[in-house]
Amino acid sequence: MKRIDFSTVASEYEDRSPIQKSAADELLDLLAIMNDEDVLDLGCGVGNPTRKIRRLTGGKVVGIDPAKGMIQEAIKKAKSMDITFEMKSAEDMDYENCFDVIFCNSAFQWFSDPEKAVENCQKALRTRGRIGIQAPAKRVYCPNFVEAIEKVKEDPMTRDIFAHFYPPWFLLETAEEYKDLFERLGLKVILARMEAVKTRHMPEEVFNIFSSAAAAGYLNQDYYDIEISEDFIDSFKTVIRNTFIHQADDRGMVTLVFNRIFLIAVKI
Repeated sequence: MKRIDFSTVASEYEDRSPIQKSAADELLDLLAIMNDEDVLDLGCGVGNPTRKIRRLTGGKVVGIDPAKGMIQEAIKKAKSMDITFEMKSAEDMDYENCFDVIFCNSAFQWFSDPEKAVENCQKALRTRGRIGIQAPAKRVYCPNFVEAIEKVKEDPMTRDIFAHFYPPWFLLETAEEYKDLFERLGLKVILARMEAVKTRHMPEEVFNIFSSAAAAGYLNQDYYDIEISEDFIDSFKTVIRNTFIHQADDRGMVTLVFNRIFLIAVKI
């Protein structure tokens, strides 16, 4: 059976993730990385923001991600850019006083133990170092995707197997809840902002955006307590694609909405 996770979507991730790219640029602006700072890209994926970070600083740049395929793709794309990439999770990293900045874009929601991850980040930062995260937030993190998943729950082709899915994501409802989490673990939050980011796309583009990341949860065997089949995966994709087609307006465009948290915290 074909397996869908971040290793299998790695080769297409950069081309199919415009939402993550624009959010990464905003997070980079908020962090204002200086030209001598050592930076960790936490959950670096295929390394597009990591390469941007390399151009901003002459300091050490490290990217980590738990997905082997993502790290392999990141190494290939960075070539001789003097970036260290390692296959490692936020929960397992063991850096101490190594970095001035931790950049974490579109990854925090995937952490299996967010408290341990934040604790490790606090240890990895030097005094007065800062961490910036950007991630989907709220239970209805994307109304378009949630509506499509409701159709999956109802459709005779998918509902029985999908009833055995358990969501892997960590999502909080308010900026204050994210702030409380970071401050409880020893960091001073200087910005915590929740916003709804809206973009316009053709239905097939929305499907590609869904396939670039969300599908690595919804169609990952690790998040089901029964075996999922290729027939189920194909039917799931059909239901999702048809929902996005029905979401299009009279101009054939879908307004895609993501609820996102932007947070900057400092080690004091």
